[in-house]
Amino acid sequence: MQLNKWFTHIAEAVSHATGHAVAFIICCVIVLIWAVTGPIFGFSDTWQLIINTGTTIVTFLMVFLIQNTQNRDGAAIQAKLDELILVTAAENSFIGIEHLTEEEVNEFRKKCKSAAARAERQGRSTVKRTRAKARKAAEHANVTTKP
Repeated sequence: MQLNKWFTHIAEAVSHATGHAVAFIICCVIVLIWAVTGPIFGFSDTWQLIINTGTTIVTFLMVFLIQNTQNRDGAAIQAKLDELILVTAAENSFIGIEHLTEEEVNEFRKKCKSAAARAERQGRSTVKRTRAKARKAAEHANVTTKP
């Protein structure tokens, strides 16, 4: 468990650092320095091997860090969406659909499209009333929170 926490901490830090413009600029400077030194080293195999090895190692490690970050982000989003489904009048059958196969998800999407088409055929008055209530609530919230 401690290893997972350590890895998560490192993955977050590296992901955050590499996502900045400064990291991109540093990489560009490194490549530029490497390219400028080409004539100095006669464009030797060793000179080429340096950039190839460096980029390969960085790419290999970044794949795991990026995947870890995406896994955590995806799980957090799923948990938030599941909570929203549970506290609203939405279908509880949506919870856990991320574990279905691609075919099952596509079938689920078709059912959703059919339900949306049915709802649209039945009229938009409910949607209009809901939007009006939401706007009114938002306006009321803005009025009551202003000093």
